[in-house]
Amino acid sequence: MTNDQFEIETAEETLRAAMLASDITALDMLIADDLIFIGPDGSVLAKNDDLAVHRSGEQRMTLLQVQEQCIRVSGNVDSVSVLAHVAGFFKGHAFDGRFRYLRVWHKTPSGWRVIAGSVFALH
Repeated sequence: MTNDQFEIETAEETLRAAMLASDITALDMLIADDLIFIGPDGSVLAKNDDLAVHRSGEQRMTLLQVQEQCIRVSGNVDSVSVLAHVAGFFKGHAFDGRFRYLRVWHKTPSGWRVIAGSVFALH
């Protein structure tokens, strides 16, 4: 395992824990200011959108169990595919299912940051 792969695995676990806890401080550090994220409904979201749903409590995850993770190391920009069982609440509605995430991480002087991503619900 390369050092970059270890760092990405660590960043992914830190992100998972921050998402579960709605830890705005940690999420702010892990997400790039210029994030582009495609939500499960096809909407394009920015960093502020992501932080806002955690801050307001509109999104609350109660389970985020990684079932599969694939990391592609390619220098200062690495990509990760994650299959996870996720449960929680979004805007007052419960959800529970399998989701596929794709995240692009960029190595900055202050650490790895998510610069792009998407999530798809699997049936």
